Amino acid sequence: MPSAVHHLPPIVLLGVPIHAITMEETLAWVQAAIEARTPKQICTANPEFIITAQEDAEFKAILNRADLVIPDGVGLLWAARQLGERLPERVAGSDLVVQLAERGAKQGWRIFFLGAAEGVAARAAQALQACFPGFNCVGAFSGSPRMEDEAEILARVQAAQPDILLVAFGHPQQDKWIARNKEKLNVPVSLGVGGSFDFIAGVVPRAPLWLQRLNVEWLYRLWRQPWRAKRIFNAVVRFPLAVLLGPRRPSGS
Repeated sequence: MPSAVHHLPPIVLLGVPIHAITMEETLAWVQAAIEARTPKQICTANPEFIITAQEDAEFKAILNRADLVIPDGVGLLWAARQLGERLPERVAGSDLVVQLAERGAKQGWRIFFLGAAEGVAARAAQALQACFPGFNCVGAFSGSPRMEDEAEILARVQAAQPDILLVAFGHPQQDKWIARNKEKLNVPVSLGVGGSFDFIAGVVPRAPLWLQRLNVEWLYRLWRQPWRAKRIFNAVVRFPLAVLLGPRRPSGS
């Protein structure tokens, strides 16, 4: 249940709360939130989020106010261990989108795809519809986090009345956009999903499974997308150093 998550003290990494939750528990949380019909925000945090939050007070506050912050990054699992804590598993945002589509096809959930480049959201939705008969995409729109696009996006989402809104504007823009509009949208579950649409639509190939299992997916991304070098540096160099040099006190003490 959504309320139950609040009763579990999160693990705090450099001032950012991360909930110790599994993929299956996340899906159950989403189902309960849909049944409750009260707008909730999920953030899919990874080491880049944590570094950005150190330099962006607004983003850090949003992460602290979010209803659920899931550990989308093996670096967070490592960091928790350094504090004597434990995150049970990585809940990857792109995997979560696929799981939501599969569960949604069975439950009749209405899902809206927002963000990514022109046409990518629709292609991602079509790919999931091909995999999961009964999957119900009630809208797909590229849009943008710019204020001048906000009225049109709000109108489209409100008219579609989704149970789940997937926002692929990239962090921190997607998370700020959701926080700013959550109550206006009145969607039970809204979450930022970064580059998930690109992966699902086949625009950007995901790392081979063996690299994912070795926890070096970032090497593949650096090879395929060298422009991500700064972001990868933040995740694999700045973040570990910040954890090792930061407070060593476990968050629950």
